[in-house]
Amino acid sequence: MLNGKRIVLGVTGGIAAYKAATLCSKLVQKGADVHVIMTSSATQFITELTLQTLTRNPVYTDTFDEREPAVVSHIHLADLADLVLVAPATANVIAKMAHGMADDMLTTTLLATTAPVMVAPAMNVHMYDHPAVKQNMNVLVERGTLMIEPGEGLLACGYVGKGRLEEPETIVDVVERFFTQRNAASMQRAGQGWTNVQTQTQGQELLLKGKKVVVTAGGTVERIDPVRYITNDSSGKMGFAIAAAARDLGAEVKLVMGNTQAQPPEQVEVIPVQSAQEMYEAVSSEWNDADIVIKAAAVADYRPKEVYTEKIKKKGDTLSLELVKNIDILETLGKRKTHQYLIGFAAETQSLEMHAREKLERKNCDLIVANDVTRSGAGFGTDTNAVHIYDRDGLVEELELMSKQDVAHRLLRIAAERIAGRN
Repeated sequence: MLNGKRIVLGVTGGIAAYKAATLCSKLVQKGADVHVIMTSSATQFITELTLQTLTRNPVYTDTFDEREPAVVSHIHLADLADLVLVAPATANVIAKMAHGMADDMLTTTLLATTAPVMVAPAMNVHMYDHPAVKQNMNVLVERGTLMIEPGEGLLACGYVGKGRLEEPETIVDVVERFFTQRNAASMQRAGQGWTNVQTQTQGQELLLKGKKVVVTAGGTVERIDPVRYITNDSSGKMGFAIAAAARDLGAEVKLVMGNTQAQPPEQVEVIPVQSAQEMYEAVSSEWNDADIVIKAAAVADYRPKEVYTEKIKKKGDTLSLELVKNIDILETLGKRKTHQYLIGFAAETQSLEMHAREKLERKNCDLIVANDVTRSGAGFGTDTNAVHIYDRDGLVEELELMSKQDVAHRLLRIAAERIAGRN
């Protein structure tokens, strides 16, 4: 969809400007004709020469640097654009756009263009949440500007939260979906308040359409007596993010949910369970016609040998419980696997790669997603994660600290691509 499309890329002055190089490269690889306009602040983070080399087009920074006598540069760029994309967009340039200011090459071009405009904000989490910034974004959306919502994760300033520029790969996906939708119907642009094109179009790229995805989430509960049980710290957030991503990509989703600390996503079928045995039975009932099974739940390795029907009364200074091993759901599924694409998770505290790859081999997984749960922001209950994805040949991809939603979408894209290749 990008072959021959002329995209004017505005790069503004934030640390995320360094991602503009990757974004330019990927747009050009897709066949786009990219013309870059940089603000003076952006040149403090990345050079004009870098982006000129990647795009094979001149890079513009100065409104008065007229290089061709036959045209006025900012009008020429405004007219030739099929899309103007501002990425990253700082709070400052968003404010200028909202108030119609034109004090540099980029904002002058933005005022002159009649092409669709797409903005990818990037800033500190508190700046992004500031009422003035929100109001400015609402103003732009009401005028028809398309927003690519920023991601969550570790920001350059040291905060963890929302405001990180969306990854270049995702931005390119959004741009492609925009042109796909544009061919079919015009996008809704007004009266919706602050929204984002990524959320609106995410379900349009249905990489998993026609596929059945089974996801397990949360922790299991192993009863001791009517009021006590053994469980773990799993919140279910990672599994929920995976289920939501599978839904967005067009899959039929079955979410087998254990003990959790969050609300499951909407528009997916939820199968509630408690014990490891119940989880195994629920997954087994969905197994035969499943295309992808993702075991993101934290299943108890052991359960009490005896479950008391009445509350155990306090007697003496000690209490001994005999535990017996639970069924290993992932390993059992791995032995039964025929056509299913099986993905496991490995929560580790040391020797992450060694333990993850050993688990992948022993349990016959296609992928294993490993994370160090002792790392800040990557353990149980957090909204972010940092993972290593392995297959039989070794490391497939390392994902630095980012939102669990971003991890989920990247994981499912890898799985979808591999299933398509296998088929």
